[in-house]
Amino acid sequence: MATYPAIEDLDLVLDRLGGTGEARRRQLRWVRGELQRALDQGALPVTARRSLRRMLEEPALGAYVRLAESGALRQRIVAGGTPPTTATSNAARLQCLDLLRETVGLPVLHLGSGAMPLREAADASVLTALRRQLDQYLGGPMSPGLTRLTALLAVELDTAARSGELAALRTTHLAPEGTEVYIERRPQHGTGQAADEPGEWITTSALTRAALERWLPVRHSLVQRSHGTSKLWVSLRWNHTGVSEEETPTIRPPGMPLEENGLISSYRRGRQRYTGLRSLLPPKLERLRRAVEAAHQQHATT
Repeated sequence: MATYPAIEDLDLVLDRLGGTGEARRRQLRWVRGELQRALDQGALPVTARRSLRRMLEEPALGAYVRLAESGALRQRIVAGGTPPTTATSNAARLQCLDLLRETVGLPVLHLGSGAMPLREAADASVLTALRRQLDQYLGGPMSPGLTRLTALLAVELDTAARSGELAALRTTHLAPEGTEVYIERRPQHGTGQAADEPGEWITTSALTRAALERWLPVRHSLVQRSHGTSKLWVSLRWNHTGVSEEETPTIRPPGMPLEENGLISSYRRGRQRYTGLRSLLPPKLERLRRAVEAAHQQHATT
């Protein structure tokens, strides 16, 4: 296990810390272990390795908290995997961070108050944790909704596609065995201007290929119940069109094309429904897209 000056300083702080009960000291040692593993994984800024204060500043804590809540920093395997930590554990972790910041002379962020002022935008460490979570889902039974969302997120992680670009995808935009996906770049905000980038074929990751392999049979079964479509993302259940009181609603069967608004809604519902994703996904799909785009740009320059 690597040794970091920040962790050495943290150990000194914990040794000298008084006025805390044994239960709290156990929690502080647990947080110390998570921080060590986060540094080992390269999940925190490099400056966090060299300074305890830097490790306890907001940018580093934002990455640490989201990664820890996802379960990616667990020391032990639980039920064959690393599930997200519980709400009780999350609250204890935040209280420990408040205490540590106060001890080293940093203003308390009141992280455990329910109004955590950490950045919502995903960063590279959270994107890594998201890939791990999706891979865990693919290793077990999945509902149709989770299967579709997992495939959607995997494609997003590979392509940084806008919501309209995702909604426009068809099965004909997939290479055999899902090894590539064609993204037709579209202008933002529905403007009539030409897109800044042309369409392109993007090589998919092993995660995306596995996710599409799970989704396509589900999609095929759903489409057979409707009039058929080549759209990649389709609805999962019966719904109806929104109409005025004077009109009769049109009932739509499962397997109908998922439009952009429906795709965005499914992202938001999935983020709330699946606890493993709640701490990893920003509230808006566009925030995730920008984080993925930034990660791709950073990778291209390194």
